[in-house]
Formats: sequence, C-alpha cells, structure tokens
Amino acid sequence: MDEKILLDEEAKLQPKPLSQNAFMAFWQRIWRWWQGVWYGFSEKHVKLAGWIYKIAFFFIFSMSVTVLQYIGFVALPYAFGLDLAGTEFMWPNLKLTTIDGKDICWNILGYNVSRNAAGEVIIGGGLGYFLAYEITVFIAQCINFPLQRNITFRSHGNPWWQAMWYFIGWVLVSLFCNAINGLWMPFAELYVPAAVYNLLVTFVTGGVSMVIFFFIFLIIFPDVDKTERSKKAKLDAAAAKLDAAKASGNAEEIAKAQAAFDKAALAYEIALENKKVFHSEKAISSAKSLAEAKINGYHGMKNKLAKYEAELAEGKADASKKAELEKNIADTKATIEKVRNEALSAVASRDEIVPMEEAVIQEVKSAREKRAQAAA
Repeated sequence: MDEKILLDEEAKLQPKPLSQNAFMAFWQRIWRWWQGVWYGFSEKHVKLAGWIYKIAFFFIFSMSVTVLQYIGFVALPYAFGLDLAGTEFMWPNLKLTTIDGKDICWNILGYNVSRNAAGEVIIGGGLGYFLAYEITVFIAQCINFPLQRNITFRSHGNPWWQAMWYFIGWVLVSLFCNAINGLWMPFAELYVPAAVYNLLVTFVTGGVSMVIFFFIFLIIFPDVDKTERSKKAKLDAAAAKLDAAKASGNAEEIAKAQAAFDKAALAYEIALENKKVFHSEKAISSAKSLAEAKINGYHGMKNKLAKYEAELAEGKADASKKAELEKNIADTKATIEKVRNEALSAVASRDEIVPMEEAVIQEVKSAREKRAQAAA
C-alpha cells in the first residue's frame, strides 16, 4: 500500500491522549477497556443492551440521590434545632399500641418527638425531622428528574408536562412509602440506634420508590417509536372523521373535524421530530463511541505486539518460551490487521454518520423555529 495512504490512515487512528495525571489515566484505561467490551456486546445484542443501559443508569442515579437523602436526613434536622424537633406534627396519628407507657401511632405525615432516657427532646423527630425529610427528598428529585430524563431515557417530550406528572407521581409515591414506614418506624425509633434508623428510612423508602419510579419513568418518558406510531394512528383516525364530515356536507361538523385533524397532525409532526432527534443523537453518540473503542482496541493490540517483540528481542527466553513468543507475535499480527480494518471502517462510518445526523437535528430545529414564529 502507498506510504502516504498508510500515514493518512494511521493519522485517523490516533487515540485521544491519556491524562498526565496517573490517577485519571488509570480510570481512562478502565473506561477504554469497558468501551471495547460494551460495544462488542451491544453490536450483538441491540435490544438487550438498550435495556441494560436504561436499568444501569437508572440504578446509578437513583442510588446516588439515595445517598444524598441519607446525608440530608442526618444533617438537616440539626439546622432546624430543638424547637422544631420538639414540635409534634403527625397525621392521621392513629394509635397502634402502647409500649412502656408510650403511645405508638401510625402516621402518613410527620414523626414522633424523639427524647432521651431523661425525657429531654433530642434531634431526630418531630416537625424538624419531617421538614428535613421532605426538603431532602424534594431536592433529590430535582436532581434525579433531569438526569433520568436526559441521560437514562434520552427523552425529547415536553419537559414541563413530564415534570408535572413526575411531581404528581412523587407526591403519591411519597404518601405510599410514608404509609408503609408509619407501620414500622415508631417501633424502630424505640429500639434502633439513630444512625441505623436513618439508614433504614433511607433504603426502605428509596428502595420501594425506586422500583415504582422506574415504571413511572417508562410512562412519562415513552419510547419515541411507540409514541410516533400512536400519534400516527390518531392522525389516521382524525383524517377518516374529516373525510366523513366532508361527505356529510355539514359545515359545523367539517369545522370541528378539521380542528381535530389539525391538532392530531401537529401532535404527529412533533412526535416524528422527537423520533428523528432521538435516533440522530443516538446514532451520533454510538458512531463516535464505537470509533473510539475500535481505535483504542487497535492500539491495545499494537502495544501487546510491541511487548512480545521486546521480550523476544531481550534474548533471555529459553527455546520453549521463544517458540511461544513467536507464536504470540504471529497471532497478534494477524489480529492487528483485522482490528485495524475494523477501526478504519468505524472511523469512516463515524465521519459519514455524524454530519448527516447533525443535519437532521438542525433541520428539526429550524422547522420548530419556523413553527414558533408562525404561531407568534
């Protein structure tokens, strides 16, 4: 092959340089290894990889905000002080039993006032703990929602509509979890140390709500392909009704059917745009990551070959080890050619896909801007 062509191809196959920081470089190597494993798997199991991606990121983000909630449950009650900790706030406050002269009550909202052996108010209950609980959980959801929407589910739906339903879901799930916690927390408060008690509250509440929220997310962040098909079916139904109205000749029915058709047509257009943008962004991300993974794999094989050749060149290997090294070198050279071709193919695919899909995204953006200007 022409030397200039080889040089040009090698230039295209240069990996991103590792960080000068040893710690960062270590994690970059781990990430490069994982990229190779993940994209090898996802190429063979497309649908399964999609579900693994969703579940993994959902779990990571959910557990991260659960840790944040625990910190809030532990620290924030101290910010509200003993006055709020000593203020009783409980609802519906239904008595379950009495233990050692203390009434144990079931509550959906609020917590018992916590006291030490001397009967003095301590941090960890009352209105102070209730406010700390609700504020911390609300802040956690404000962080969790955009992460799940933009990264886990890559949604392009109306963010305000989705946020509204997420808030409604959060309120309902919180009430449900509080109702469950109200059955065991009053007993745990008596017998379990404060740190363990906070852990139990965090992980029982977080675990139950995490499972429920996954299914809520599937509803408020629907699959773009299913949404597009649903909107298309509604548009077809609206078109059929419009045709029937026109056949009847009734002006009022025609106007009503036309308005319904226009509304369905706009909804379908938006769903189709969301589908285009979603698949374009996914294609861009996949093309870039796959090319990077293949490039890193190619250079990993080159480094392996260099290691074998250096070991052989030292001349310290016995006959058996020398034969093994020579075989490894021959096998690695054969593999390198295959990996190099795959990397070149991935780079060529990336260079073709990225500008093409970016043009699709820009086209949708321009269409939306024109629609907004026309509506104004």
